[in-house]
Amino acid sequence: MAVSLLSSTRVLSFLLAAWLIWMGAHAATLFWLGFDFKMAAIDSAISNVVILLASLIVSNTLRYYQPGRGKYFYIVTWCALLAILAVFLTRLLLLKLYPQDAVYEGVINKSLIIRCCVSFLLISGMGLISMLWYTQQEQKENERRKTDAERLARDAELYNLRQQLQPHFLFNSLNSISALIGRRPDEARTMIYQLSDFLRGTLRKEENEFVTLEEELQHLQLYLDIEKVRFGHRLKTEIRKEEGCSELILPAMLLQPLVENAIKFGLYDTTGEVTITIDAKCLQNYLRLIIKNPYDTNTVRPNSGTGFGLGSIKRRLYLLFARTDLLDTNGENDIFTTTVKIPQL
Repeated sequence: MAVSLLSSTRVLSFLLAAWLIWMGAHAATLFWLGFDFKMAAIDSAISNVVILLASLIVSNTLRYYQPGRGKYFYIVTWCALLAILAVFLTRLLLLKLYPQDAVYEGVINKSLIIRCCVSFLLISGMGLISMLWYTQQEQKENERRKTDAERLARDAELYNLRQQLQPHFLFNSLNSISALIGRRPDEARTMIYQLSDFLRGTLRKEENEFVTLEEELQHLQLYLDIEKVRFGHRLKTEIRKEEGCSELILPAMLLQPLVENAIKFGLYDTTGEVTITIDAKCLQNYLRLIIKNPYDTNTVRPNSGTGFGLGSIKRRLYLLFARTDLLDTNGENDIFTTTVKIPQL
């Protein structure tokens, strides 16, 4: 149900002020035509109160019924009938107050057409204002529903993207644990504990869309500890952050797929040690994250595609910030660089 037109204090004040001004003009016109002040005031009060009641009937009707396109004729007809009814009701009430005044009765009878036209204009004007008000309210409600639907769809897609990343990492970790059980059971047990801590932290993070950089790096360290069990001495990491960046915010679990992508292209096709660097820099209204890893130019084509991890991050950033320029990748001199800018809300 639409919000009533009269529920708005501003609109109600405007309508009351306009009606009082009109009543004053009505009474002044009758006084100028020769009626005494009391009779002019009573005529104006009764006439305009009846018209006001008819206008409220139209306004309340439009609150529950909005005519479709091409059906406005019904509203015009309804206003015309109410105007005629209001004029004859006003005539009946005024003649009951002044039953013996033949001059006044003659003036009323001669002014019926004018009174009908004025009543129709006033009632139609109220109807037009009401239609505009309730149409605007309906549009606002439709926009609100559309916004809510888009938000729910966006949240569902964000949740789906995060859920797709989780099994991808989990399967790799379980395969590594399986490979370690026979040869290095102690390391497999350690990896299970680390994986448990990481997944527990992931569940807590899903309650919040944004976290501080400090929290994200703590969670990332759990992931790196697991990967270092998998790759041993081959995986080296360097994490650097500028002073003052720790409290800047970013989407939860953003770094893990970025670093996973760096490990994939940095270690899978090599046998030596590989260093992954993560730099966090504070810019004006931005947190900039730079992840670098070496890659083999003979087996990897960094500019040919971004893969699922980077593609999902780019999509997630677009859903959160409505921008497509927040993630950039570049491969030069055997170094693959991923740069992400996080606007600070």
